[in-house]
Amino acid sequence: MPWDNNNDGDRNPWGGGPQKRRPSNEPDIEEVIRQAQDRMKKFIPGGFGGVSGIIFVVAILAVIWGLSGFYRVQADEQGVVLRFGKFTAQTSPGLNYHLPWPIETVYTPKVTTVNRVEIGMRGGQEDRQSSSVVTRDVPEESLMLTGDENIVDVDFAVFWVITNAADFLFNIQNPEGTVKAVAESTMREIIGQNNIQPILTEQRQSNEERVKNLMQATLDGYGAGIGITQVKMQKVDPPAAVIDAFRDVQAARADQERARNEANSYANRVVPEAQGEAFGIRREAEAFRAQTVAEADGEASRFAAILREYENAKGVTRERIFLETMERVVARSSTIVLDTKNGSGVVPYLPLDQLNKKREAK
Repeated sequence: MPWDNNNDGDRNPWGGGPQKRRPSNEPDIEEVIRQAQDRMKKFIPGGFGGVSGIIFVVAILAVIWGLSGFYRVQADEQGVVLRFGKFTAQTSPGLNYHLPWPIETVYTPKVTTVNRVEIGMRGGQEDRQSSSVVTRDVPEESLMLTGDENIVDVDFAVFWVITNAADFLFNIQNPEGTVKAVAESTMREIIGQNNIQPILTEQRQSNEERVKNLMQATLDGYGAGIGITQVKMQKVDPPAAVIDAFRDVQAARADQERARNEANSYANRVVPEAQGEAFGIRREAEAFRAQTVAEADGEASRFAAILREYENAKGVTRERIFLETMERVVARSSTIVLDTKNGSGVVPYLPLDQLNKKREAK
């Protein structure tokens, strides 16, 4: 069968291959191009090869170049306009315009995004077996020397934002590295000013605030355009090699503190009691002294009064003193009656007054 007798109109292999018929609804590209050229010739009488065509093309390119100066600043961004590489202005969120490249260029850093820098640790690595985030320790960053020459392992994170886009773009070359270096040096300075015990216990929050303030002052001195929002200590522990021994020391210190508190409690209870007893004894002694002195003064006054009476009437006073003395002596002695006239026998004596006293006592 000859190749050119095919009903489909296919050519033979040596004639360029088959030519398929174009569907009736498919546009002819060459015809579309010719029509576009005809329309352009109406606006450009000399065609693209003439002066008018060149001017038209240049005008179109100029319009496109001018329109390329429009740009949009998002709500979380700040525009920084450079004219031939020199900072000229900052623009607010919204649609803005600048002279097209290469006259002016625009940078739009995100100024509300909170950035995070980790010191002493690296997070974000997911363990496929446990489906948890694994944090890797970096001891060359976290091990720090305290003021009492102990070593403490500090892992912390610093959160920061851009406060001045122009300063941020042009005053520091590596913002994240700068923040990290300032954070590590500042934390080492604060840790070096304190002993290890308060660092591990009550000074944690105050140290975070001190590091934040000192970092902000340092970055402001650099003109970095960065604001530190928070410093968060993730871990503050002794080194892993000595943590067990350190915990034993901490337990011993806790026992010591507990024993000291118990001793202080006992002293606070016993000392006031002893002071009260001492005060009572002192008051009793003072009362006894006052009583003895008063009695001595009374005896002396009575003796002086008797002496004055004796000087006025010595005989009468002597006899009265003798009788009073004998009365006191006889009142304290037993009564014995001797009959010297009828012999030397002893006369029986019945003490009726003593019998009455004994009966009343019963």
